[in-house]
Amino acid sequence: MSDNKEQKQLSDIPLSVLDLATIKEGKTPADTFKQSVDLAQHVEKWGFNRYWLAEHHSMESIASSATSVLIGHIAGKTSTIRVGSGGIMLPNHAPLVIAEQFGTLEYMYPGRIDLGLGRAPGSDQVTARALRRTVLEGPNDFPESLMELQKYFSAENKNSKVRAIPGEGLDIPIWLLGSSTYSAQLAAILGLPFAFASHFAPTYLYDALKLYRDNFKPSESLQEPYALACVNVVAADTDKEANYLATSFFQLAMGIIHGSTKPLRPPVENMDAIWTEPERAAILQMMKYSFIGGPSTVQQKLQQFLDQTQVDEIMITSHIYEHEARLHSYEILAQIWKEKASLV
Repeated sequence: MSDNKEQKQLSDIPLSVLDLATIKEGKTPADTFKQSVDLAQHVEKWGFNRYWLAEHHSMESIASSATSVLIGHIAGKTSTIRVGSGGIMLPNHAPLVIAEQFGTLEYMYPGRIDLGLGRAPGSDQVTARALRRTVLEGPNDFPESLMELQKYFSAENKNSKVRAIPGEGLDIPIWLLGSSTYSAQLAAILGLPFAFASHFAPTYLYDALKLYRDNFKPSESLQEPYALACVNVVAADTDKEANYLATSFFQLAMGIIHGSTKPLRPPVENMDAIWTEPERAAILQMMKYSFIGGPSTVQQKLQQFLDQTQVDEIMITSHIYEHEARLHSYEILAQIWKEKASLV
C-alpha cells in the first residue's frame, strides 16, 4: 500500500480518540467519567474529529459497559465533536433497543452521533451468555442483526408493526468495526465505513484494508471506501519520559495476556523487573502499532504508519496513568497534526 502515488500527510486526514474509560488503580468509575469529559472537552478544542467509547463488560479496568449512556454524557458536555461507539457489540443487544438508543442520542445531539458496531461480545464467554437474549444468538447472527437495525432506521419502516421511535428515518452513520477480515468484507459489500482495531490486533490490518478497498460497493451513505485505523500512542516531551509513562500501558497489556483485568497501574522505572522475555515479546507483538516517544519520534512513526496504510483517518487510544500527562499526550498529537513540516 505504500506505493500510492499521492502520499497523505498526517495533517491531511482527521484525528480522533478512542476512550476505553479506563479505571485507574486507587480511583473509581466516577473519577474515570470526570476525566473522560475533561479529555473530550480538550480534544474538541484542539480540533479532533470524533470521540468514541467502546463496550466492554466484567472488566475491572474499563467503565464503559453502559456505552450509550456514556456517549450521551460526553455529547452533553461538548458541543461540536462527533461522539459515538467504537463500538456497540451488536450480538449483546436487540437491534431495536440500539436503534431506539441511538435515535434518542441523534435527536438530542443532531449531526454528532456515530454508531460503530462490532460482532464480538466485548467480554468473556460466560459474561456474553449473561448478556445475550438467548443462548443461541452470537457473532454469526451479526449480518442479520445489522440488517434488522438498518431497517429500523429506514423511513420505509413506518408501516411496520415494530418501529424504532425515536430512530426511524434518521441518517446516523453506521460503521463496522473489526480485528479480522470478516467485518472488512461485510463493510465493503454494504458500502459502509470500516474501522480496524490495530491497537490490539495487528495481524490482519493490511489484509482487511485491501479486502475492504478492493471489494467496496458504493451505497447511498458512502460513495468511496473510508477506512479508519486505531493505534496506541504515548507522547511526552521526551522519548525517555514517554517510555516511562508507557509502563502503565505495558502493565495493562500484561494483564490482558494473562486474563486479568485489573485497573491501570502507575508507571514504574523498570519493566524488566516485572515481565519475562516471552511476556515482553508477546506484548510487543500484540501492541505492534503502539507509538511511544517525544513529538518528533511519534510524528515519524505515525507518518510511516500512514504511508504504509493510507488510511482515511487515525484514531488514538492512550493508556496513561496521570490525567495531566494523558492530556499532554493528546495536545502533542494535536500540534503534530497542525504541522505541515517536520518537527525534527
